[in-house]
Amino acid sequence: MRLILASSSPRRREILTRLGYKFDVVSPATQERTNKKRPSAIVKDLALQKAFAVSALYPDAVVIGGDTLVYCKGQILGKPKNKADALRLLRLENGSWQSVYSGLAIIQKSKNKIIRGCDITACKARRISEAALQKIAGKHMDKAGAYAMQDEDDMFIERIEGSRDNVVGMPSELFLQMIKEFK
Repeated sequence: MRLILASSSPRRREILTRLGYKFDVVSPATQERTNKKRPSAIVKDLALQKAFAVSALYPDAVVIGGDTLVYCKGQILGKPKNKADALRLLRLENGSWQSVYSGLAIIQKSKNKIIRGCDITACKARRISEAALQKIAGKHMDKAGAYAMQDEDDMFIERIEGSRDNVVGMPSELFLQMIKEFK
């Protein structure tokens, strides 16, 4: 079985490698737009779009798409648009609980097989000073919520309830359950 990760995320690559999988990486050409409103529906839809885009090119392969967002104080937080937006996100999250949603979609187009799922992890951000927020703003422009708990220099998240891998962007337990359907 040829496995393809439809993502340019180094964290997703690291987690799949740690799980012992051999795979290729193909970055999907998608707009990452959805009309879904609920966080779980959004990440599943965007993960599916990414997996579909790559599976169209490799119909016999098993393609994994993923997407992650942060939900805090009633707002959906994706990747920051610029440093000012990163600072806005960090201020909102500062000292607060938030939920990290990661959606997965696994497709094997030639067998007409599609599975989607979502994992949710609660995170508590440490309350840090405005100066500290300004220092880390813009450091993680490629990450939902503008922080990276896997970065040893980034101590923004003080507590996690649920899957750490989910917060990093690849819910390993969910993936291991889902991939069984393709073996």
